[in-house]
Amino acid sequence: MELLNLKRNGLEINQQVPLSKYTFTKTGGPAEYLAFPRNQSELEQLLQAAKLDELPVTVIGNASNLIIRDGGIDGLVLILTKMNQITISKQSVTAEAGGRIIDTAFAAANHGLSGLEFAAGIPGSVGGAVYMNAGAYGGETSQALLSAKVLTLTGEIKEYSNEEIHFTYRHSLMQTTGDVVIAATFKLHPGKKSAILAQMNYLNALRRYKQPLEYPSCGSVFKRPVGHFVGPMIIQAGLQGKQIGGAQVSQKHAGFIVNKGDATATDYLKLIKLIKKTIKQKFGIDLQTEVRVIGKPSN
Repeated sequence: MELLNLKRNGLEINQQVPLSKYTFTKTGGPAEYLAFPRNQSELEQLLQAAKLDELPVTVIGNASNLIIRDGGIDGLVLILTKMNQITISKQSVTAEAGGRIIDTAFAAANHGLSGLEFAAGIPGSVGGAVYMNAGAYGGETSQALLSAKVLTLTGEIKEYSNEEIHFTYRHSLMQTTGDVVIAATFKLHPGKKSAILAQMNYLNALRRYKQPLEYPSCGSVFKRPVGHFVGPMIIQAGLQGKQIGGAQVSQKHAGFIVNKGDATATDYLKLIKLIKKTIKQKFGIDLQTEVRVIGKPSN
């Protein structure tokens, strides 16, 4: 088997690893194969081996805005957190896909570069931020991104401009093509370091005040419907504090579902289904999940 040949050659590949060790919800079943490529070359080797072995490939980034079902994921799962180099060049910053977007924002700030302040509290990876067009506090990845370097599932390296990625709300071209983000370059502008850091610290303080960071969660669960706020609707529907198994609608911010200690992914998904059904009945609104749900149901 090609994948196991790579393991014998020194690549870190593990089998039947519980993905709950890596997800922010602390839920999720096992990965059939799990690898942590350290660079583009190893990533290319892993994708090629998986192709030869006819294994599906799943990239889960930093697993912050993700629910992995309890049955786990067949094939090869890639976590890119070891590909995390950040490079500053004049008025731009380039970061590998596995680096955290928050670290990228602070690296830019420390070089007096403004434009990523909104990302100060986003816990996801750079690749995940591009893939999901992550945003917060009025900013989105698409507003700062200059270009993204990707590896296609056929093994081709491509570079997409911002325009070619066709960003929309929490969506990018990569969600359609399956291309793996390798790195992203952000076009920023000069600013006063102290002012940039002050803004970022303010946004982080606001996040700590408003969000239930004391419990595991997948962040904001639902996309915001046009003209509405999800949290207040959930409160008006009487669902704040509602709990199924170990998953609870947060008492601090109703747009979050937290793990109170022993939640399963199934608990999360049942609670999401209940919220969607109730909001549809009460307000006539079809909520769409912002969180990505992948993997197999448990048997």
